[in-house]
Amino acid sequence: MKKLIFFIAFICITTTSISQINEIGIIAGGSNYIGDIGPENYINPNNLMGGVIYKWNKNPRIALRGTFTFAKLTSDDANATNNERHLRGISFTNSLKEIALGLEFNYFEYNLDDYSKTRTPYILIEIAAFNYKTIIDGTDPSNYEYGTNTSFAVPFGIGYKTKLFGDFALALEIKARYTFVDDLDYNNSEIPSLNFGNPNSNDWYVFSGFSLVYSFGRPACYSTPY
Repeated sequence: MKKLIFFIAFICITTTSISQINEIGIIAGGSNYIGDIGPENYINPNNLMGGVIYKWNKNPRIALRGTFTFAKLTSDDANATNNERHLRGISFTNSLKEIALGLEFNYFEYNLDDYSKTRTPYILIEIAAFNYKTIIDGTDPSNYEYGTNTSFAVPFGIGYKTKLFGDFALALEIKARYTFVDDLDYNNSEIPSLNFGNPNSNDWYVFSGFSLVYSFGRPACYSTPY
């Protein structure tokens, strides 16, 4: 009998260590831009963002994740606290589509099948590719010619997730994206009317919101990590 109990426990441990735990859901919230136009607040969601998320929980402390997000970015010098910007009076509206892959590191062990482990803060590190609009020609807003560009960003963030009920969980998170471009606001040194700001400072954008996910594919022995 002891050998049988040991064998069952061994199977549970082995299954726990190799089985995939999947989560899929939606993300929604607000977005904001940080750059050469408008206010300089880092967390200032003034537009909507939304998308989908998938996670693969490698173990109770680490999750691999991927997201697709659509967001609108806008800013206006009329809302700037910097007097020079306020007097300048420039504004813009842009939109972007982003694909991001990364890691979630849970501060505590996370397991929806164990009541004592159904909530935890976490940190997030990702790499992202995004597509956005640019202005490639023209002299003023009446004749600007628009194009698109794809670039990369290094996102990082923090969050807190908790079980809602059953296999559903909710996470709140803030994610900052440092980009390698300076034209999310249509800045263009070759067009006089769009040559503004600091050319040595790239743009940022920030997502603040929540994700609602459904977990599936949970191995039967996951709740017994002995």
